[in-house]
Amino acid sequence: MTVQEVIEGVLKKILKTPTSIIGCGRTDAGVHASQYFFHADLEETAVDELLFKLNRTLPPDITVFDIIPVSDKANARFDAVQRSYDYFIHLRKDPFLQASSALYAGMDLDIDSMKAAVKLLPQYEDYYAFCKSPAKFEHTICRVSAAHLWVDKSGERLRFQINANRFLTGMIRIIVGRLLEIGTGRMSLEDFEGHLRDKKTPRIINGAHPQGLYLTKVVYPYLELPQQTMFSELFGDERVEYWV
Repeated sequence: MTVQEVIEGVLKKILKTPTSIIGCGRTDAGVHASQYFFHADLEETAVDELLFKLNRTLPPDITVFDIIPVSDKANARFDAVQRSYDYFIHLRKDPFLQASSALYAGMDLDIDSMKAAVKLLPQYEDYYAFCKSPAKFEHTICRVSAAHLWVDKSGERLRFQINANRFLTGMIRIIVGRLLEIGTGRMSLEDFEGHLRDKKTPRIINGAHPQGLYLTKVVYPYLELPQQTMFSELFGDERVEYWV
């Protein structure tokens, strides 16, 4: 069962007619989104009433924050000019983080080496070596505008963030998997950059756990909304420099 399937079922129930939606992207089971957009072609309707009915009927793990009228040609998938993802890791077992962050217990990580690898990402555009199935794409160029790795003050939580115009299948989870290999000494910084430079897919690709990954922001030429504050509060308040 997919999020799309659930939302379309609720729309059909409310509007009394089959209604298809087009999302801004697809991702693996277990991955989250704290900001996500989809579009649907609807007859004129009372927006506030529809928003209320949607949230009353949707299950607890899906929330519609807003309904925004756009032009007939607007497309949630193809009009996006930038996407941001965050990946969260915790190094000590915590039942309150089990479904919302990836547990890698007991790892002694070289954070400086991991941060050095992250700094390389905006310097390259071809992410062929960090894709599960590169052959299915016309090209594997992704323009990464920013990438960061932060650690909380306790040293027990990590946050990786990456911004780009597009992402490939499994790309972020593969990158995080490589960063963990660097952190544990199983991959050198030179080998990591070699994958970026030579565009050769490694023989074995180990992607990081899905539950640590969040789509956190999508930007359109005609629309840019702030992130929901409840998301950052779950993992630490950025205003007091929780992540360093």
